Amino acid sequence: MNYDDFADLYDHQYDLYRDDLHFYAGVAERAGGPVLEIGAGTGRVTAFLARRGVRVVGLEPSARMIERGRARAAESGLRLEFVQGEAGTFRLGERFPLAIAPFNALMHLYTPGEQLAALENIRAHLTPGGQFVFDLYVPRYGEMNTLRHEGETFHSPDGSRTDVFLVQRHDRVRQHVTTEYYADTTAPDSTLRRRHYTLTQRYYTRFEMEWLLRCAGFEPPRVTGSFQGGPLTETSDVMVFQTRSG
Repeated sequence: MNYDDFADLYDHQYDLYRDDLHFYAGVAERAGGPVLEIGAGTGRVTAFLARRGVRVVGLEPSARMIERGRARAAESGLRLEFVQGEAGTFRLGERFPLAIAPFNALMHLYTPGEQLAALENIRAHLTPGGQFVFDLYVPRYGEMNTLRHEGETFHSPDGSRTDVFLVQRHDRVRQHVTTEYYADTTAPDSTLRRRHYTLTQRYYTRFEMEWLLRCAGFEPPRVTGSFQGGPLTETSDVMVFQTRSG
């Protein structure tokens, strides 16, 4: 997945997402050391932790996402530490007591080989007994192959309006969901500009992920159905995993 072209829309969509921030801040503060963030994006979680005095190294494959993250941080007087690289192949000269992968970052690992390579590499960058904490959304989707507008409308200072439409396709055999985004921007003079983006994610079941973690050398994880704790149930929207390097 190349997020370079997707960075602007990503910022509009998720800049105000706050559900996970206090959870990851609490985990980071309890760890008491530097944090490795996998899939830092434009620094939404990175910046929140940095404001609380936590040193964070944000790993992100997209140069455009890093560029936007640094620019947004500078506007707030922050200096964020980003490293461009892939989860399965990055190499850093230090180990961390905590690694996090917020907001479905692991859903960009599409095959068992990519998944194990990434998990083993993350484990190699942890101190003995270091924590790995991440979340994944529970795979429930809307109507497939149907153009939908899910309430995402953005207004710009110049008077233009952007509406985001999407179509999803489900590949059950590979456990892939591909979302085609159509961002339609209407200018004050009623001219229309359409931008198109494609996002493919590979979803997981709970026990599949538990076995992947065990195969990569992690301890059996604690799994909850929300960022506030509590069991994973049929009505949960998110799976939160907390484990340690074995």
